[in-house]
Amino acid sequence: MHGWGANAEDVASLLPFFNLPNYQFVFPNAPFPYPHSATGRAWYDLRMENIYEGLITSQQLLIDLLQSLESSTGVPLSRTILSGFSQGGAMTLDVGLKLPLAGLIVMSGYLHPDVVTAAKSDLPPTLIMHGRADQVVPLAAALKAREFVESLGVAVNYHEFDMGHEISPQMLKVLRNFVVNVIG
Repeated sequence: MHGWGANAEDVASLLPFFNLPNYQFVFPNAPFPYPHSATGRAWYDLRMENIYEGLITSQQLLIDLLQSLESSTGVPLSRTILSGFSQGGAMTLDVGLKLPLAGLIVMSGYLHPDVVTAAKSDLPPTLIMHGRADQVVPLAAALKAREFVESLGVAVNYHEFDMGHEISPQMLKVLRNFVVNVIG
């Protein structure tokens, strides 16, 4: 899932770099328009006057989408990995910890306030990656997310990179290895 102000096409353009030709990918667009460009999308508002407005709607839309995937793709949730960057990473943690997914991948993400999780036995292994020089989502957000997910007893694969708020080739290599190890 894309971040605030991006769109599905942005992350879909990374597909060739995943080097996972035998896997199916779904790149959803967030439901709300980004307030600063005609092509950008948002999972919820991040402006201070409207912070988190739309979050509940996006949570439900994403849960509905994920629960419909098996009938449209033939892939059950137990073999589905949810992944997101920045705001999409926050949505990944939020929704992904409520569903029996195969795994979660969070790139430059953060925790929403008051995250609710599924039963501990249903929590998926999680990959968290973040740039040490990220000036949009501080590294402290990744450390907090890792600490929270580990406190739930989840196996967390954690990586920091010498970069800012971006998706690097190094991250995509780690992402690919995580997917192959989790799904096979």
